[in-house]
Amino acid sequence: MAITIHDNTNKKNLQLLIQLRWLAVGGQVVTVLIVHYWLGIALPLMPMAAVILFLIGLNVVSLLRHHNQSEVTNTELLLELLLELLLDVAALTVQLYLSGGASNPFISLFLLQVILGAVLLEAWSTWALVIITSGCFIWLMTSYREIAMPHTRGPDLFNLHIQGMFICFVLAASLLVLFITRIQCNLRARDAQSAEKDHIVRMGLLASGAAHELGTPLSTVSVILSDWQRMPVFQADPEIVEELTEMLGQLDRCKAIVSGILTSSGATRGEGTVRTTVNAFIDGLVEEWRAGRPAITFKYTNDFKPNVPIVSDTALKQVIFNVFDNAWEASPQWIGVAVGRRGDDLVIAVSDAGPGFDKEMLAEFGKPYRSRKNRPGSGLGLFLVVNVLRKLGGTVTPTNSKDGGASVVLQLPLASLSPGGFDGS
Repeated sequence: MAITIHDNTNKKNLQLLIQLRWLAVGGQVVTVLIVHYWLGIALPLMPMAAVILFLIGLNVVSLLRHHNQSEVTNTELLLELLLELLLDVAALTVQLYLSGGASNPFISLFLLQVILGAVLLEAWSTWALVIITSGCFIWLMTSYREIAMPHTRGPDLFNLHIQGMFICFVLAASLLVLFITRIQCNLRARDAQSAEKDHIVRMGLLASGAAHELGTPLSTVSVILSDWQRMPVFQADPEIVEELTEMLGQLDRCKAIVSGILTSSGATRGEGTVRTTVNAFIDGLVEEWRAGRPAITFKYTNDFKPNVPIVSDTALKQVIFNVFDNAWEASPQWIGVAVGRRGDDLVIAVSDAGPGFDKEMLAEFGKPYRSRKNRPGSGLGLFLVVNVLRKLGGTVTPTNSKDGGASVVLQLPLASLSPGGFDGS
């Protein structure tokens, strides 16, 4: 099951709600202690402590649930957000019932729950929250536990109520600013990822269309070169025969790339995946990449053990080729590739002896059209690398070496490549 951008955003918002509940627990503890011991207003400490313990238990259950369950759909997250807000409303209602009902200055905290619902939930669930909180308010107007006020507090009871309202206002306003600011950050990050995803889709469509268009001319050139290779006038010159052979080899590689693009886009029956093993996949792509660049010094070490079965995909193969190509362009004479295992992750480190990354490039690594190459379309290769790895749950880490050159480390969970866990969509 693939986790969408909206799923991740709602999951972050749910984590913010859990943090807000911790603040609410701390605030309730401080408020109850001040009112009971400093102001001398007797409160039912045990029932109110039970409500606070319930909120603590709710947070613990929520944290454990999402720590052990990585895949949650957007609908499930929205329903859970609604449920947890309703439980917060229930806990607040009980606390208000135990401390004077609707006359309690903290009654306006119901608005905090409604505003959070309006920000986090869909319209129907927000209106449901409005109806429920309004019903709780009406119920608290007639059903509540009266507070025994000390006689010394009689004349300034109204002032005490105003002070409580002010404290409630400051508390609610501060929490709203803190919470909604964080939510806006999550939404901006979601919108940025959505824009990147749309950009990738457009690029995929363009690549698929270009692959279709290139198929015919590549086949035509291949036929012409094959005919030339058999002509006596060319066969008499060994140098021309060698060059024709090299051209046919490069042409076959171009046709293979075009076929790979069509396969990945589903144009050839959707057969974009192949069952293999980690070492066979890595060794095969290294051998294929080196075949077109025989002059380069290529230091390759593969320490991945034990070998495990995986499902390879043309897109993943092209991603690794992009990293190789970038290293080769920066360092045409030498490239180092080290393959290993880190826990349950496959790690591929690609090093070069080039000038390294600029500070600006490191800060914006993986953003589209960020490149030192002065040519149209440059900077899209690393953009695709970062996004494909991110979709598979992996990471891309660029660094500059102390002795010169740069290194790009690809770390990919083996679970995302396993025959039962791979999603090629």
